[in-house]
Amino acid sequence: MGTVNGTDTPSTDGSVPARELRVSDAERDYVVGLLQKATGKGLINLDDFSERADNAYAARTRAELNTVLIDLPGLMHRESPPAGVSGTPAGTAVPDRRLELTAHYSSLTRNGRWYVPERLLVRNRYGSTKLDFTEARIDGSVVQVELDIKWGSVLIIIPTEAAADVDAITEIKYGSLEDKTRSTGTAGTPRIMLSGRVHGGSLAIRHPKRGWWR
Repeated sequence: MGTVNGTDTPSTDGSVPARELRVSDAERDYVVGLLQKATGKGLINLDDFSERADNAYAARTRAELNTVLIDLPGLMHRESPPAGVSGTPAGTAVPDRRLELTAHYSSLTRNGRWYVPERLLVRNRYGSTKLDFTEARIDGSVVQVELDIKWGSVLIIIPTEAAADVDAITEIKYGSLEDKTRSTGTAGTPRIMLSGRVHGGSLAIRHPKRGWWR
C-alpha cells in the first residue's frame, strides 16, 4: 500500500486510503536514503537531490512523500518501518547514510538549506570546494567528512555552536591548513569530523562572518 503510483488502497480500518495516512520521521529518513541511492546511480543530480530531500522532510502524507520518488524507476516507499527497525521496511537493507559530492575542473559549492547525512565523501580535481553548514539540515550530531581534493582549495563554514575536528586529516601537500574556529578538541554540536587529504591547495575552516557578507 502507498506505492509510488499513488493508487488508493484501503487503510487497516477501511476508512482512510493508505496514501492519505500521515508519515513518520523514520519514513521520511528512509525515502531520503532512497534518494541518496538514486543520486549514486546518476538518476538525479545533487541539486535535484537537495530539493527532493527538502520536500521529503516537509511531507505530511504518504502521497506527498511518494511524489519525490514517482519518476525514479525501481524505487518506492511501501509502508512504514516495522517496530524495532528504524527507517527500514521489512526485507529492505538499511540505506547507506553517505552522500558523495564530486567535481572536476569546476567549483563545488553547497550552502543554504542542503541535506547533510552522517557521512560525506567530497572529491574534487582542479576546482574549489565550499561547504557551508550554517543553515544545513544535518542528520545527526556528528558528521564525518572525508576529503579527497587535488589542486583546489577547500573552505568549510560551520555554525557558531558547532565544532570541527581536523585530527584525521592525513595529508596537506603543497598547501596549508587554517582552522580559524580553533574548535578541535572542544565541545560543539554538530561536530564536523574531517579526514582525508588535500593535495595542492589550502583547507580553511571558519565560523560565519558577521554582517551582511560571508
